[in-house]
Amino acid sequence: MDNGSKKDQMFEKMLEQKKEVKIVRRIVFVVALVLIIGGLIGGRAVYKYITGALQPVDPNSEEVIEVEVPIGSGLTSISEMLEDKGLIKDAKIFKYYAKFNNESQFQAGTYGLTKAMTLDELIESLKTGKVYRTPVFTMTIPEGLTLDQIAAIVEKRTSITKKEFLDYVNNEQIITDLMGRYPNILTEEILGEDVRYPLEGYLFPATYPFYEEKPTVDTVVSTMLNATSDNITPYFAYLESNEKSVHWLLTFASLLEREATAKTDRETIASVFYNRLDDGMPLQTDPTVLYALGEHKDRVLFEDLEIQDPYNTYVNTGLPPGPIANAGKSSIEAVVDPSITDYLYFLADKEGNNHFAKTYDEHLANRAKYID
Repeated sequence: MDNGSKKDQMFEKMLEQKKEVKIVRRIVFVVALVLIIGGLIGGRAVYKYITGALQPVDPNSEEVIEVEVPIGSGLTSISEMLEDKGLIKDAKIFKYYAKFNNESQFQAGTYGLTKAMTLDELIESLKTGKVYRTPVFTMTIPEGLTLDQIAAIVEKRTSITKKEFLDYVNNEQIITDLMGRYPNILTEEILGEDVRYPLEGYLFPATYPFYEEKPTVDTVVSTMLNATSDNITPYFAYLESNEKSVHWLLTFASLLEREATAKTDRETIASVFYNRLDDGMPLQTDPTVLYALGEHKDRVLFEDLEIQDPYNTYVNTGLPPGPIANAGKSSIEAVVDPSITDYLYFLADKEGNNHFAKTYDEHLANRAKYID
């Protein structure tokens, strides 16, 4: 192609862009004019059409519509595609609205969009490559909670009762169904004879957005399991190379989540547990005793340490049968990448700071200094 042809194409493109800018300005002018002469029938009709086209097609729709945006798609073709899918009312209005807001750089990809999304939400999704919607409400599930504690939060934030939630996550048929839907994270290990609750530790701690006023219990649980799957998937290669399972990872991480008070502590405590496991020593971590007791106590008593329960790591070696809480990302990473130490003991002082020791004598010295 010669330089003259390139210049002609550039000139034609500039003319087209100028033409589109004029059309955008014309729409703004029409809207402003309609507001001024709103008493006229024609003005009302135009104004009603334009404002209607700027609203969601169906604000109550929950149907997810798949839209494939090919590489190289322009704003015009994307606008027409959205109209063909019934996601917007008018392709031209959407196109000019996007241009008026200087939004035209959209990403190729497959999107799950709904008719309830506003034009701004559709634009934000196409810009970022993520489905963006304003949630009806959000629900925060902190790290270190048990299923029972999560159920209490769900009851407080939704119309789902605590009993309904716990019945659902402990229903054998439902667990079997969920195992089929999430085979990468829910394996036969969650059905172990000594496992207290199959989904204990499998509902990831996060702040969850919900787009309906009354989500079902299946929606809530599935949303959390999706998050667990997303956050565990990056560690599959590590687990495979070390011949470990997701259940092992979440169980180990849950102990760190309940013991640690800082991110660095997690990595060091992980090293203590690894060293103890290698030496065949019991982990002797108090949170497993509390889980075995099934109650919260400010202080674990000596007689509590002797409770005969599979989860009590004072009377049993190795990890407990399953997670004792939901672990956050920091605890999971600490299992995968622990500190390298010779520590075999640690204790927390009254301020919650952990102190580590290589020998039992050093551990006793720490106890005398920081606790007794």
